[in-house]
Amino acid sequence: MHNVTMLGAGLIGMFYTLTLHSNRSPDKVKVLYSRSEDRARESAEAWGVERWTTDMDAAINDPETDIVVIGLPNSLHKEAVLKAVAAGKAVLCTKPLATNAADAKEMLDAVEEAGVFHGYLEDLIYTPKVLKTIDAVQKGVVGKVLWTRSRETHGGPHSAWFWDPEMAGGGAIIDMGCHCIELSRAMVGKDIRPVEVMCWADTQVHPIEVEDHAIGLIKYESGAIGQFEVSWNFAGGMDLRDEVSGTEGTIWVNHWLRTGFEIFTRVGQEGYVAEKAEGETGWLFPVGDELAELGYVPMFNEMLNALDTGIEPRETFYDGYVVNAIMDAVYRSIDSKRWEPVEIEDWRGVEGAELSTAFTDYDAEHLLVKEELMPDGRTKLILKEKSTGKIIERLT
Repeated sequence: MHNVTMLGAGLIGMFYTLTLHSNRSPDKVKVLYSRSEDRARESAEAWGVERWTTDMDAAINDPETDIVVIGLPNSLHKEAVLKAVAAGKAVLCTKPLATNAADAKEMLDAVEEAGVFHGYLEDLIYTPKVLKTIDAVQKGVVGKVLWTRSRETHGGPHSAWFWDPEMAGGGAIIDMGCHCIELSRAMVGKDIRPVEVMCWADTQVHPIEVEDHAIGLIKYESGAIGQFEVSWNFAGGMDLRDEVSGTEGTIWVNHWLRTGFEIFTRVGQEGYVAEKAEGETGWLFPVGDELAELGYVPMFNEMLNALDTGIEPRETFYDGYVVNAIMDAVYRSIDSKRWEPVEIEDWRGVEGAELSTAFTDYDAEHLLVKEELMPDGRTKLILKEKSTGKIIERLT
């Protein structure tokens, strides 16, 4: 049984607390911290939390709690982590780990030097569909990974601080691109170094000082490419999709829209439909179990099981640090309009990974480029002559 200090009483704090209190779990949030007294009091009552406070130090150092969970604005993550480390408590931090790689590295060093348990709460890695996708990729279902695509778009965040560059550290990229980047790493292989990035971003719709739309590419040392698309300008709810393509197959995942649960109503259902849903009439796309489908339930199960058994969780502060390093390069690329190197001070993966080019021999003189069954029933072969390099075709 674990007693938790929850830092943050916003939407993410609500999701985290409801998850920890679900399924008759013995793990409970004992103390809730918020910067707002009204929010702290009202949320504690609504979520069944015994005590609340507006004093972060008191919340972290509460003698009854052994885990600190951070669901605060991005600019407060470093302060909260360092306080949790000083208190000697296990610490779990929401995404992104920090507003930049330098701060993320300081947080990583702090937890490792103190020897405290640390977990990076990247919930979209833990959705049931993504966990099965990662397992399939690791088993070789798609062959060698060539390309990943991750898309997260909706009409914009729910709290004012997300739109403030001082508190958030950026716009749609740091809000949602961190999800997409870690999903790409998980599919390509987290031990494969990301080497450079290219990104376009702009502020298309909202009167803000940060980007509300971005499209980027991450090049990995293996030759694989990760593509991400993030936007706060998407009309129609929240669109979460992932794809991974390899030499032997492809996997498509739709997390939120068109997931098999659809309702049409002229009168509406008078209430909450799903996160970022834009209305309650017409076609609605509810979610059967929002906490599970967004990965919160399996994420906390895995984190707490890892803590209990003394093993490292799937997502640690090191992963958060690498994601921050990639995002730093992304923001440099936006300004330079060029490919920018990913600067990872402490790389712990493999070095020199290369994508093998295992060409297929058709016969002693030719390499097979493509084989395709045509409408007339014959098979067309596209071949390359080994001796001349000439591309030819044959019908059989």
